[in-house]
Amino acid sequence: MGVLYGYFAASDDHDAVRAVDRDDEMPSGTGYDQLVVKGIDPVVELMTAEALVTGRSAAAVRSDPRHGSLVAMVGDGELVVVTLTDTLRDSLATCGAESLRDVATNWSGAEGSFAYPADPDDLAGFLAQLSELAGRAVTRGARLYCWICP
Repeated sequence: MGVLYGYFAASDDHDAVRAVDRDDEMPSGTGYDQLVVKGIDPVVELMTAEALVTGRSAAAVRSDPRHGSLVAMVGDGELVVVTLTDTLRDSLATCGAESLRDVATNWSGAEGSFAYPADPDDLAGFLAQLSELAGRAVTRGARLYCWICP
């Protein structure tokens, strides 16, 4: 089946924990504004896109305390939640469609970004959806997170 990544918006880290630490047996992220994908890890694969979208170096992204910070772990890691940076959220929220297509093209061709050939059109679609999620998060004063389920 592969690893699932649920990018979602939550009001804060405690709220993000509630997206996965559930008593109601509902799937992770139920009731949250989210986008579920395969193959785009928020720490590894998204790194290049974040640098391209924000204009920050990879080192600056990695040093941001909200880049991939662990917020929650269910069991022995069957499900985790990590943070996305506020800089990425804010940049995506204001990024136009043409810019996102350019980012997707550069991202797909960046050496070491993916273990497999990535389709720029698929990446552009993902970035467009993530941009919409980011825009809604900014409007509500929310932050972005990703739950990961291997």
